[in-house]
Amino acid sequence: MNSREKILGAISINKPSLIELPVIDIKSTSSLSVDWVDEFIKTLESIGGKVVQLSSIDLIKLEIQEAKLRGEYIVNTLPVLGEVNNEINPTMEASLLESIDRAYIEGSIGVAENGSVWLYENQIKNRLLPFICQHLVICLNINKIVPNMHEAYQQVDVAKEGYGVFLAGPSKTADIEQSLVIGAHGARSLLVYLIS
Repeated sequence: MNSREKILGAISINKPSLIELPVIDIKSTSSLSVDWVDEFIKTLESIGGKVVQLSSIDLIKLEIQEAKLRGEYIVNTLPVLGEVNNEINPTMEASLLESIDRAYIEGSIGVAENGSVWLYENQIKNRLLPFICQHLVICLNINKIVPNMHEAYQQVDVAKEGYGVFLAGPSKTADIEQSLVIGAHGARSLLVYLIS
């Protein structure tokens, strides 16, 4: 018996018995008395994001037009906001995307407990887009906010596409001398428009 077989044999002898996963009552994990929209806003803003509630998308359309007039490279992925940047595709390399000033993306689900937003691959057009742009703007229907990740995972269809991501706040790190740096390795800011 070689040393590999000895190690594997010892592991199989000392392997703990299997136990059933706990059953989680999802209804008990969220309180009905909490305003989940308010909780989402507080949580996201506490991690460096910004939230603006809107009743109309006209303000966003105007914002995009003004930014383009200033010469900014704006990428819009939402047809409802106007002209979509069809040049953005899944095969584009980082060198072609690095000059994007601001990207507008639709979110699917907002999670109140951690301020994250679920983005499907078809919403972001290119996996690099939410991370390589200077400023990320997510448009989210206010009715799509759920209390916690348990409820979010019930709504996320992981088989729908090959990729998706929960994104929370702008890029940040505090590794260097415990000093918080925002925009270290991703978008420098995150703005979520909550649209009713």
